[in-house]
Amino acid sequence: MESIRFHVRKNDIVKVIAGKEKGKSGKILKVLPKKNRVLVEKVNFIKRHSRPTGRTRQGGIIQKEAPIHVSNVLLLCPKCNQGVRTGMRELENGKKNLVCKKCGELIERT
Repeated sequence: MESIRFHVRKNDIVKVIAGKEKGKSGKILKVLPKKNRVLVEKVNFIKRHSRPTGRTRQGGIIQKEAPIHVSNVLLLCPKCNQGVRTGMRELENGKKNLVCKKCGELIERT
């Protein structure tokens, strides 16, 4: 499986555009480039049954986020307040920055 270059990275705020979690938004916790997936905070919860072991004394059902495909998320524009496609623009100082295709606003990344 070939990995692609993502339009999002860790700590970006994204909106889910497809699947059972459509319409929800959250921060990207982890990027899995080999699987073309991202882990989004408070989106796509699964239940995992765990057995008590030496490390974890108590077993039970654990809820955690599952990865979703990167094609199902869009970067959230702070001005438009919705998921948008993005482009690159070179600034005067020579640095490249992301730009919202809808409103033309620069998207700052942390």
